[in-house]
Amino acid sequence: MKIGLISDTHGLLRAEAVDTLLGCELIVHAGDIGKPHVLEVLRALAPVQVVRGNNDLKQPWADGLPDQLRFTLGCGEALLVHDIADVPVPLDEAVRVVITGHSHKPRIDWRDGRLFINPGSAGPRRFKLPVTVAVIEVQGDEMLPRIISLLD
Repeated sequence: MKIGLISDTHGLLRAEAVDTLLGCELIVHAGDIGKPHVLEVLRALAPVQVVRGNNDLKQPWADGLPDQLRFTLGCGEALLVHDIADVPVPLDEAVRVVITGHSHKPRIDWRDGRLFINPGSAGPRRFKLPVTVAVIEVQGDEMLPRIISLLD
């Protein structure tokens, strides 16, 4: 199973991001979507799991989106929150993957056998941070995450 991760689009869904997410069986957006058309385009590619980010809170179109979401991946439970500061402590042992956004900094981190991943920002460039998405290849119980740069 190929899972695409995207975050912090802030209303800008780049063609490079769409091209990278083609062929994913699931797309996960970790918030700060910016505009509803971003989700419309992503939903045309694959099923989407999404949370709202801090910049989506005042947008009426985002009122129905959760702040935190748990769902099942092929390898177990995933927890999706926009800001890593909102990850509950202690974390339920069933959660194998924690997906966050907010910082615009892509990161893959393994902690006690659990994957913490932030796909970075796929929207407008912030400071000198890269413009990225992430992909997780799930093969049985194994997860193979990678960050993909969208711009040189």
